[in-house]
Amino acid sequence: MREKLGFLVGVWLLLCGFCFGRFVVEKNNLKLTSPDSLKGVYECAIGNFGVPQYGGTLVGTVIYPKANQKACKGFDGVDISFKSRPGGLPTFVLVDRGDCYFTLKAWNAQNGGAAAILVADDKDEPLITMDTPEEENADADYLQNITIPSALISKSLGDSIKKAISNGEMVNMNLDWTEALPHPDERVEYEFWTNSNDECGPKCDSQIEFIKNFKGAAQILEQKGYTQFTPHYITWYCPEAFVLSKQCKSQCINHGRYCAPDPEQDFSKGYDGKDVVVQNLRQACFYKVANESKKPWLWWDYVTDFSIRCPMKEKKYTKECADQVIQSIGVDLKKIDICIGDHEADVENEVLKAEQHVQIGKGSRGDVTILPTLVINNRQYRGKLDKGAVLKAICAGFEETTEPAICLSEDVETNECLENNGGCWQDRAANLTACKDTFRGRVCECPMVQGVKFVGDGYTHCNASGSLRCEINNGGCWKKTQDGTTFSACVEDRSQGCKCPPGFKGDGVNSCEDVDECKDKVACQCPECKCKNTWGSYECSCSGGLLYMREHDTCISNAARAEYSWSFVWIIILGLATAGVAGYAIYKYRIRRYMDSEIRAIMAQYMPLDSQADIPVHHAPRGDI
Repeated sequence: MREKLGFLVGVWLLLCGFCFGRFVVEKNNLKLTSPDSLKGVYECAIGNFGVPQYGGTLVGTVIYPKANQKACKGFDGVDISFKSRPGGLPTFVLVDRGDCYFTLKAWNAQNGGAAAILVADDKDEPLITMDTPEEENADADYLQNITIPSALISKSLGDSIKKAISNGEMVNMNLDWTEALPHPDERVEYEFWTNSNDECGPKCDSQIEFIKNFKGAAQILEQKGYTQFTPHYITWYCPEAFVLSKQCKSQCINHGRYCAPDPEQDFSKGYDGKDVVVQNLRQACFYKVANESKKPWLWWDYVTDFSIRCPMKEKKYTKECADQVIQSIGVDLKKIDICIGDHEADVENEVLKAEQHVQIGKGSRGDVTILPTLVINNRQYRGKLDKGAVLKAICAGFEETTEPAICLSEDVETNECLENNGGCWQDRAANLTACKDTFRGRVCECPMVQGVKFVGDGYTHCNASGSLRCEINNGGCWKKTQDGTTFSACVEDRSQGCKCPPGFKGDGVNSCEDVDECKDKVACQCPECKCKNTWGSYECSCSGGLLYMREHDTCISNAARAEYSWSFVWIIILGLATAGVAGYAIYKYRIRRYMDSEIRAIMAQYMPLDSQADIPVHHAPRGDI
């Protein structure tokens, strides 16, 4: 018996003309580190159940059981345990394909203590996606409890590993999901392909439960701009030749353009496929209107509340119930009704037309053929539809060091900086470290503190740079306070590094020692001078009551200084007196000249002065008679 590949929409091709394009098998790498004959990197296909460690790696030892090699039975009665011993590597169980579902193999391996399961294909063919059983076999309780990752490997690789193990060689392997999802920048874009149908069995139940559990995390990520989320809905069209058939009329709207399977797979009872299409359209229109009002996260509230208040089982899967939910959330109901339009008319609906177009995969994504499906950064998610597993996958889509806080919580990842500081540089005294925790692990990156950037390799050293570098841990330089005085070797100009201040010598980083200026005779060199060394400086004095002049490095007597001082005072007094006499003489001279000129001008009006010349007398000319 061949394992079935899941609930693919191809089962509905009897009613619709949808043509599949390409189903993409999502892969990750596995690296064999021993034995030498198998060393290398190989591809494997991620199973669509369990919890793949997106963004992480898992190292273990491969075991191929001697019995129950297809793992279709439990390992309770087998004399082997897959649980790793203290200090040992986790165990990866290699099993053969065939005889039972992939999920049952994984469940038995998990119960046996395995950390991961590898399924070897039984024929040479391209890798496929291992999925959960189809609907008639999907009600097993264990399906939602599988937590170990799973991978399908090629027949040739499986045979090589089996041969090495049979030869007594240890096979060590590294399962690597770090590049399973693109992580180009600080925002993750993801799509959730879902369905409003709540009567399709365990898969419908699991996706409704997922929406309820994931709503809080999704809304935090969306409200703070970390993600861009878009819900999508699969529809099909009815072949033109069958548009008027009873099946198409009950499953389709807008004259066979948009169809969905009957919820109960019974045309004679319950709701029809067209009811599902209309509700899918209403949810898509709700998102469109909410997104236009800058509140796309309200979609999670609507879908959650609708599933609780308007279930099919209670015959409340109606427009009236949906409208009550919409009004309670506060979104414009009229805009949603306009978006839905007349689903009985022979016209296209722009929203559903766009959904059918997006459904066809482009680039590396592939077609969406499994419901529910998550597409993260244009790559289809594989694994259990679980809050923790999906959050890990979304967090793996952020560029390193840009992850939001929710991705660095204890429930999502392990902080590698807590052990040995991640092997990065740190300054314990200043509580500084270059270890930065990311979702994929730690990076050693020199920090920026209070506007001061530290530069270095992040592993062995980080040094403060810039004009404010001395404000943080004194720039990593020597600094000491003694007798109320502080000296520092930090120089604001980073090019000068750490330089001991004047009066000290040393490397400026670890130490600066006081220079004894008195011992080295670099100060107080005059014969009468006495030198006393101080921390970072010196003091000079003179013997015999002499006075020390620091600027001239000499000693003078106090008497000479007093004589000099009085002479200077007398010079100033005499200078002032001389200036006063000269000023008074100039003043008198100028006043006298001014008075003389005034008196001479007045007297000249009444009598000639000696200094004036005789005034000539003029006679009239005499004429001839």
